[in-house]
This record gives sequence, C-alpha cells and structure tokens, in this order.
Amino acid sequence: RFLHAWRPSLGLVMETEVWPTLIDECKRADVPLVLTNARMSARSFKRAAKFGAGTREVFGGFTRVLAQSPSDAERLTALGARNVAVLGNLKFDMASPPALIARGREWRRAIGERPVWVAASTREGEEELVLQTFAALKVPDALLILVPRHPQRFDEVAALVERKNYTLERRSRWAPPATAAAAAHAGVRVLPQDVSVLLGDSMGEMGAYYAAADLAFIGGSLLPLGGQNLIEACAVGVPVLIGPHVFNFTQATADATAAGAALQVKDPADLARALHELFNDKPRRVAMGAAAAAFASRHRGATARTVDVVEALVSDV
Repeated sequence: RFLHAWRPSLGLVMETEVWPTLIDECKRADVPLVLTNARMSARSFKRAAKFGAGTREVFGGFTRVLAQSPSDAERLTALGARNVAVLGNLKFDMASPPALIARGREWRRAIGERPVWVAASTREGEEELVLQTFAALKVPDALLILVPRHPQRFDEVAALVERKNYTLERRSRWAPPATAAAAAHAGVRVLPQDVSVLLGDSMGEMGAYYAAADLAFIGGSLLPLGGQNLIEACAVGVPVLIGPHVFNFTQATADATAAGAALQVKDPADLARALHELFNDKPRRVAMGAAAAAFASRHRGATARTVDVVEALVSDV
C-alpha cells in the first residue's frame, strides 16, 4: 500500500536489513533498491548460502550493492548480488560533535588525574567480565566508566556493580562543573576519589565518555555477540581494546589493529594485562591514540561516494 500510495523513485536499504518481501514488492512496483553500506560477515555468509537459489533471488533483487570492503563485496556477489561496488564504511563519516568532546574534557577535569578507562556498549553478561577484569587490574586509583549498550539495563548493571562492592556514581546524578574554579565558586565537589565506577546511564553522550578516558574497551566482543563499532572511539583519538568476537566488525577491527590503533584481547585476563601495560606506558598509549585518529580520518569519504551513486540513479529514474 505504501509503494502504491507514494510511488517512490528509489529505495535505500542499510547494511544487512535484507527483507525478502520488501525486495519482492519493490520489484513488482518497479522501485529500484540499493543496498548501501553493505556488509556480509563470514558467519552470516555461511548461513545465507544454505538457502541456495532463494538467497540468490533475494540479493539479486537489488539494483546496486555498495559494499564496505572487498571481502564484503566478494561474499555478496557469491550470494547473487549484482552491480557491486566497494565504497567504504559510512560509519567513518560519523563524527562526535565538538560540544560533546568538550563535555568529555570537562568531565575529565572533574575526575582529576586518575587513570580512566571506558567499557563501552557492553552487553548482557559482559559487565560481570568487565568487573572481573577491573578486579584483576593492579592500577592504583583507576576509574572505570561503564556504559551498557541498552538503557533498559542501566538499573540492573548499577545493582551488579554495587553487589561487587564498588563505589558507584551514576552519570544521571553527577553534574560536574565546567572548571575547577567554577567548582570552588559553587561549592561543588569533583568526582569523589572513592568512586571507582561511573555508570554511563545517559543517551547520546558516547563521544563524551570516550573523550574523558585514556583507553576504551569496545563491548559485545568478550562474548560471542559480534562486537560493536570501534570507529567512534578511534575518531576521538582514544586507543582501543576489543575482544575476540568481532564477526560484525571484522574488517574495521583488522584494519584498526593493523594501523596500530587497536589491540585485540583474548579474554578478561588478557584485557587486564593489556590495560595494565598501556596505563604504565604513556608514550605507547599516546602513539596508539594518534594512530586511532589518523586511522579514522584516512577512511572517511564513503558518504560522498554513496551520494554520487544515488544521485546518478535518481537522475536515471
């Protein structure tokens, strides 16, 4: 009914949102579809290939496929995609707003000179492993910023932290002053020294959490969940640590590691070891941060390339 009422000239589908009925109905309505920022992990490829001709019909229904990487393009072509081009990853063009980065720097001033690491976008079951890592980390006065991926789990994670006998502060209850001078004038304390875990229970502030940290661990990767996007942390210039399970971000992880922007760890014990080494080696940490920023900058441009393709298709409709 939507296609009949609105008669769109073109449809854009993102990454892996491949719905057979949508593709079939657009084909009937003569609406060209483009799969943009397309990715296909080795794991997903094996599953999709089991459906044989059915899979080839689905992916063959796209007019164009704009892949993130050569390996994505190769797998998508093998599944029946036509007119496949490699344009890069759109996520490299997503930059945290300067005001958000400035907010994170303000938080860091309010935190003080303590070693700070952020565990970002953690998933169910991972917070236990992150706290296990924290317990094994022998770095005095270290602060963990723990940011669960799903907001409905904020209270659950807060309860877990307190059960583990860590002193907790929640971002939603902590309003740091802009400067130490402002703190003194207003009588507002900086983050108390006895707080060991700051829970990131806010939305839309991930760039600020990264900007407040010395090191970033990217969640979804200590358990077989596929990992999360490490690009935003790299763009802020923060050294990245990531676990072994990154099948949703295989190429980005491999490229970041090869660029010296990230380290991949095997388990919580290995994560604790890597954190300890980097906290005690500032020159290496600074070099990794610079490599991370350069890596993110070097891979930008996919948005403009995608727009060029879309404009050409729209003009042909």
